[in-house]
Amino acid sequence: MKTKPSAGSEKRRRHLWRGERGEWLAAWALRLKGYRILARQYRTRLGEIDIIARRGDLVAIVEVKARPNLVMAMDAVGRNAQRRIEAAADLWLAKQPDFSRLSLRFDIVAVLPRRWPVHVPDAWRARR
Repeated sequence: MKTKPSAGSEKRRRHLWRGERGEWLAAWALRLKGYRILARQYRTRLGEIDIIARRGDLVAIVEVKARPNLVMAMDAVGRNAQRRIEAAADLWLAKQPDFSRLSLRFDIVAVLPRRWPVHVPDAWRARR
Protein backbone atom coordinates (compact mmCIF):
# COMPACT_ATOMS: atom_id res chain seq x y z
CA MET A 1 0.00 0.00 0.00
CA LYS A 2 1.42 3.38 -1.03
CA THR A 3 1.29 6.24 1.38
CA LYS A 4 0.53 9.77 0.32
CA PRO A 5 3.50 12.16 0.76
CA SER A 6 3.01 14.55 3.63
CA ALA A 7 2.36 18.23 3.00
CA GLY A 8 5.70 19.03 4.66
CA SER A 9 7.69 16.78 2.34
CA GLU A 10 5.92 18.24 -0.69
CA LYS A 11 6.70 21.78 0.48
CA ARG A 12 10.34 20.80 1.04
CA ARG A 13 10.53 19.27 -2.44
CA ARG A 14 9.18 22.50 -4.00
CA HIS A 15 11.63 24.57 -1.95
CA LEU A 16 14.59 22.42 -3.08
CA TRP A 17 13.46 22.60 -6.71
CA ARG A 18 13.20 26.39 -6.49
CA GLY A 19 16.70 26.57 -5.02
CA GLU A 20 18.13 24.30 -7.72
CA ARG A 21 16.47 26.35 -10.44
CA GLY A 22 17.75 29.58 -8.88
CA GLU A 23 21.32 28.29 -8.73
CA TRP A 24 21.10 27.09 -12.33
CA LEU A 25 19.87 30.53 -13.49
CA ALA A 26 22.53 32.28 -11.40
CA ALA A 27 25.27 30.10 -12.89
CA TRP A 28 24.13 30.95 -16.42
CA ALA A 29 23.97 34.65 -15.63
CA LEU A 30 27.56 34.49 -14.35
CA ARG A 31 28.73 32.50 -17.39
CA LEU A 32 27.28 35.16 -19.67
CA LYS A 33 29.28 37.77 -17.73
CA GLY A 34 32.49 35.86 -18.47
CA TYR A 35 32.86 33.74 -15.32
CA ARG A 36 33.82 30.09 -15.38
CA ILE A 37 31.84 28.02 -12.88
CA LEU A 38 34.28 25.96 -10.81
CA ALA A 39 31.75 24.39 -8.43
CA ARG A 40 28.09 24.37 -7.49
CA GLN A 41 26.85 23.34 -4.06
CA TYR A 42 30.40 22.92 -2.78
CA ARG A 43 30.12 21.27 0.63
CA THR A 44 32.67 21.41 3.43
CA ARG A 45 32.47 20.42 7.07
CA LEU A 46 31.93 24.10 7.88
CA GLY A 47 29.18 24.85 5.38
CA GLU A 48 28.15 25.00 1.74
CA ILE A 49 28.99 27.46 -1.01
CA ASP A 50 26.28 27.80 -3.65
CA ILE A 51 28.58 28.74 -6.55
CA ILE A 52 32.33 29.22 -6.95
CA ALA A 53 33.07 31.19 -10.12
CA ARG A 54 36.32 32.46 -11.58
CA ARG A 55 37.27 35.17 -14.04
CA GLY A 56 41.02 35.54 -14.41
CA ASP A 57 42.59 35.60 -10.95
CA LEU A 58 39.33 36.69 -9.31
CA VAL A 59 37.30 34.02 -7.53
CA ALA A 60 33.71 34.91 -6.68
CA ILE A 61 32.15 33.00 -3.80
CA VAL A 62 28.47 33.38 -4.64
CA GLU A 63 25.43 32.99 -2.41
CA VAL A 64 22.21 32.59 -4.38
CA LYS A 65 18.92 33.79 -2.92
CA ALA A 66 15.51 33.44 -4.55
CA ARG A 67 13.33 36.14 -3.04
CA PRO A 68 10.50 38.47 -4.12
CA ASN A 69 12.84 41.51 -4.26
CA LEU A 70 16.49 42.51 -4.03
CA VAL A 71 16.27 43.94 -0.51
CA MET A 72 14.88 40.66 0.86
CA ALA A 73 17.60 38.70 -0.93
CA MET A 74 20.34 40.90 0.52
CA ASP A 75 18.84 40.74 4.01
CA ALA A 76 18.63 36.94 3.82
CA VAL A 77 22.42 36.66 4.02
CA GLY A 78 22.97 37.55 7.65
CA ARG A 79 26.24 37.83 9.54
CA ASN A 80 26.16 34.17 10.67
CA ALA A 81 25.64 32.99 7.08
CA GLN A 82 28.49 35.24 5.94
CA ARG A 83 30.84 33.74 8.53
CA ARG A 84 29.86 30.21 7.52
CA ILE A 85 30.44 30.98 3.83
CA GLU A 86 33.79 32.67 4.60
CA ALA A 87 34.94 29.61 6.59
CA ALA A 88 33.95 27.26 3.75
CA ALA A 89 35.70 29.55 1.25
CA ASP A 90 38.90 29.42 3.33
CA LEU A 91 38.83 25.61 3.18
CA TRP A 92 38.29 25.68 -0.59
CA LEU A 93 41.04 28.26 -1.11
CA ALA A 94 43.55 26.26 0.94
CA LYS A 95 43.19 23.37 -1.55
CA GLN A 96 44.02 25.49 -4.59
CA PRO A 97 47.56 25.19 -5.96
CA ASP A 98 47.59 28.84 -7.11
CA PHE A 99 45.91 30.27 -3.99
CA SER A 100 48.50 33.00 -3.51
CA ARG A 101 47.59 34.54 -6.89
CA LEU A 102 43.84 34.51 -6.34
CA SER A 103 41.67 37.37 -5.17
CA LEU A 104 38.57 36.30 -3.29
CA ARG A 105 35.28 38.20 -3.39
CA PHE A 106 31.89 37.46 -1.83
CA ASP A 107 28.91 38.06 -4.12
CA ILE A 108 25.17 37.55 -4.01
CA VAL A 109 22.98 36.64 -6.96
CA ALA A 110 19.33 37.45 -6.33
CA VAL A 111 16.86 35.40 -8.32
CA LEU A 112 13.75 37.53 -8.55
CA PRO A 113 10.35 36.66 -10.03
CA ARG A 114 10.06 37.29 -13.78
CA ARG A 115 13.47 38.99 -13.98
CA TRP A 116 16.97 38.09 -15.00
CA PRO A 117 19.10 37.30 -11.90
CA VAL A 118 20.69 40.35 -10.27
CA HIS A 119 24.42 39.97 -9.56
CA VAL A 120 25.66 42.01 -6.57
CA PRO A 121 29.47 41.91 -6.64
CA ASP A 122 31.37 42.38 -3.37
CA ALA A 123 28.19 42.08 -1.30
CA TRP A 124 30.23 41.91 1.90
CA ARG A 125 33.83 42.01 3.01
CA ALA A 126 35.34 39.14 4.96
CA ARG A 127 36.50 40.08 8.43
CA ARG A 128 39.96 38.66 8.95
